[in-house]
Amino acid sequence: MAKYPQDQFDTLPEDLSRVGAHRAPKKRGGGWLGFLAAIVSTVVLVIGGLYAVSLVNDSVEFNFPGFASEEEVVPSESPTPEVAPITDPSTLAEGREYSITILNGTTNPDVDEAASAALKESKWKIAATTAASETDIDETIVYYRDPADEDIARGLIAILGVGDVRESTAFLGSSINIVLGSDYVPLP
Repeated sequence: MAKYPQDQFDTLPEDLSRVGAHRAPKKRGGGWLGFLAAIVSTVVLVIGGLYAVSLVNDSVEFNFPGFASEEEVVPSESPTPEVAPITDPSTLAEGREYSITILNGTTNPDVDEAASAALKESKWKIAATTAASETDIDETIVYYRDPADEDIARGLIAILGVGDVRESTAFLGSSINIVLGSDYVPLP
């Protein structure tokens, strides 16, 4: 084996530990810095993208706690204008079409016929009377499909003497559907 003379490059300082071809060992935590930089840049890009979307599209709104706008809208309670009830079908505009179905939502089998008789006495045309899908309904509700029929629905409530009105497209048959609840008691 050959021996070469020592020179200045053969003696290294004690505090410098090199591995291989003059490489220093890797610093601790060096891989985490790159990962942290990737996460921070992802968060910045996502927030910037969401902000850009909120500027372009007015229906997108982001409300973060502590960053609420100073113009906070407080809903005010204003009375909803009530439609005048129509209790006499002869006062309807000529050609105005309607159909009424009465659904019995109680365990009393005759309550729908009694309601039908009360409405027919006031000259309303009843398309059908039948049992509702449930028999434990507490409140009588008159459902109307077209907002223009709210006046008729309120008039039917006035004749029956009980109930409330609601707009709904859940009933496919008639334009007005009365679901009788246990609160409806037919007059003798």
